[in-house]
Amino acid sequence: MRTIPMTETLDIEFKSDIKQYPDRDLIDEIVGMANTVGGTLYLGVEDDGTITGVHKNHKDAIGVTALIANSTVPPITVRAEIITEEKDVLKIEIPRSRGVVSTSSGKILRRRLKLDGSPEVIPMYSYEIPSRLAELGMLDFSAQPLAGAVLEDLDPTQRARLRKIIQNRQGGEKALLTLPDDELDIALRLVTEVGGKYVPTVTGMLLIGKEERIAALMPTAKSTFQVLEGTAVRMNEDSSKPLLELFENYETYLKAWNPERETEYGLFRIPIPEFDWSAFREGLVNAFCHRDYTMLGSVRVLLDDEGMVISNPGGFIDGVNLKNLLTVEPHGRNPALADAMKRIGLAEKTGRGIDRIFEGSIIFGRPWPDYSESTSRTVKLFIQRAKADLPFAKLVADEQNRQGKPLSIYTLMILSLLNSERRCNLERIVELTNLSENKVRSAVENMLEMGLIEASGNGKNRSFIMEKKIYREKNESIQYVRQTDIDSIRYPELIMKLARTQNGIITKQNIIELLNISPSQAYALIKQLQNEKKITLLNGGKYAKYKITD
Repeated sequence: MRTIPMTETLDIEFKSDIKQYPDRDLIDEIVGMANTVGGTLYLGVEDDGTITGVHKNHKDAIGVTALIANSTVPPITVRAEIITEEKDVLKIEIPRSRGVVSTSSGKILRRRLKLDGSPEVIPMYSYEIPSRLAELGMLDFSAQPLAGAVLEDLDPTQRARLRKIIQNRQGGEKALLTLPDDELDIALRLVTEVGGKYVPTVTGMLLIGKEERIAALMPTAKSTFQVLEGTAVRMNEDSSKPLLELFENYETYLKAWNPERETEYGLFRIPIPEFDWSAFREGLVNAFCHRDYTMLGSVRVLLDDEGMVISNPGGFIDGVNLKNLLTVEPHGRNPALADAMKRIGLAEKTGRGIDRIFEGSIIFGRPWPDYSESTSRTVKLFIQRAKADLPFAKLVADEQNRQGKPLSIYTLMILSLLNSERRCNLERIVELTNLSENKVRSAVENMLEMGLIEASGNGKNRSFIMEKKIYREKNESIQYVRQTDIDSIRYPELIMKLARTQNGIITKQNIIELLNISPSQAYALIKQLQNEKKITLLNGGKYAKYKITD
């Protein structure tokens, strides 16, 4: 069986070694991969995936490992081994570098995908190095002094806006308001000392800089707000405004394009917006705080018939991926900017704004936010337009009122999952939520105690459904009974039906695959059918077969 991939990707590289691939080119490829995402290089495989074999001079895996270490600065430690698939191939596993590495001759390279999807190694230019270090958490670009900026580039009007936000926002640190302007700037790292005098930092210019100076000194700090109805462009505004003013503008824009539907809740009527305000605000904060300010491009907010997209230049930083978004320790590309936003009151204090983004959709029974179209160069958040599931929203609101506190994001995710999937076992919940088994198990047990869900079965076959109240609210009592009882009642009937389609023969494995149950449950059903004289043992042993009784 072939273990070598069939095609090249960003982290998979093939190199022909029929004519002995040059060592200097091999080192270039290794450096490029280490400076990107790492990966595996197969020496002895053609670009089309054909295995042609490694050259005899490259069959010494230890020697190749030493060559790579001696030809890179700092030395790259790879794992190399000869594998045999049709012919010998040298497999080289390259770790992702924790810094910026170069060849011993001084070349700094990185890897990218071309338009046709194939990879290539290209130079990493000097202006890209800060971006790489920020991505690895080794440099806070937002705390750096902005070249060419002077204190006069900070706008007093925007500083007054900053003070107003601190005063009005619930999370704002009110103690900051007692500071004079120069001390406030230092406290929020809006300025830093260089050569005995203070100059604006990247954070300072982004938050309270003059618009024309931001445009001149930071051409990367752009944003776009767009609204499309079908193919018609209803709004398209590009901006280089400071972030505090920009946030206020974007919230005003959203109000015009975010219709609300009122629903009754007890004696009150509450509005349900198409897009949750907290989710929008946190999505916007994340886009600006985590974007790569060394890259050209704009933070983009797009509203169209499908939903809302918030995207920003710069992929996920090191250690963050689609599967651990909700569990990874909070850390960002621009800590100084993120810290200032938290202290002002614009960002989530805990750094868990992603929880708010998911909560904003889940509490109304809508599809989860989607980051799946993010790439190594862009993070894209998509929040789908969807009708609110009012019975589900009421269930969540009732439980939160009863407890006097919000439900955890894990509880909300599991409730949402069971609401859409109807029935899940522990393994399935872990798979779909990307949460650890221990977190899921703990959340599920708490939800059982609270009466939010119900369980059936034992051990690994224990499965969970929403409690009957939600089915009653949706006028789906029949579906509730079906979920809890009818399936197990029909098991013998389904087994007999399958046996008849197989010339009257059935095996335990057939039953396991048919009903998705455990071997012990399958054996219990076999014994039941034997006791009822519906089937008899045809032949015993490990692969026992049973025959329908004539």
